[in-house]
Amino acid sequence: MLTQKVEKILVTQIEKEAYSSHLYLAMASWAENSGFEGTAQWLYAQSEEEHMHMLKFVAYINERGGKSIIPAIKQPPIDYADIRELFEQVYKHEKYISGSINEIVGICMEDKDYSTNNWIQWFVNEQIEEEKAVKTIIDKLNLIGAHSLYLFDKDIVSMRNTGTKV
Repeated sequence: MLTQKVEKILVTQIEKEAYSSHLYLAMASWAENSGFEGTAQWLYAQSEEEHMHMLKFVAYINERGGKSIIPAIKQPPIDYADIRELFEQVYKHEKYISGSINEIVGICMEDKDYSTNNWIQWFVNEQIEEEKAVKTIIDKLNLIGAHSLYLFDKDIVSMRNTGTKV
């Protein structure tokens, strides 16, 4: 059985996960309309993943005797200056979600809800992976800005993998 505090913060997370899904869907649409097909596909997949995260929270709350509440979702931004700004916003949002997940862990520990704490650890690990993935993309964008070093970097890796000496 969930405590009121744990149930409340998990219900709040439903809204955050739903917003994340909508945010990435809006970003995917912007990317697609801006000619970034690969980025659009990546963001569409992220949107679906966030939707699945929301469903996990809904199911968990209901399974543990709580009541999931499906929220209204605010309109996400629909325009970005460039691809770098878009990914900086993705990274900022993922860090926000990580903070939210960590807050859930804290409340679980305060309320001695070890079952939910155990369950939420999957999301803790997921956020570590999400932040790392987006940070890697931003790093590559930074390399591109430095005289197309990204392509050079890819060439160096492929040369090493094929046994070509530099």
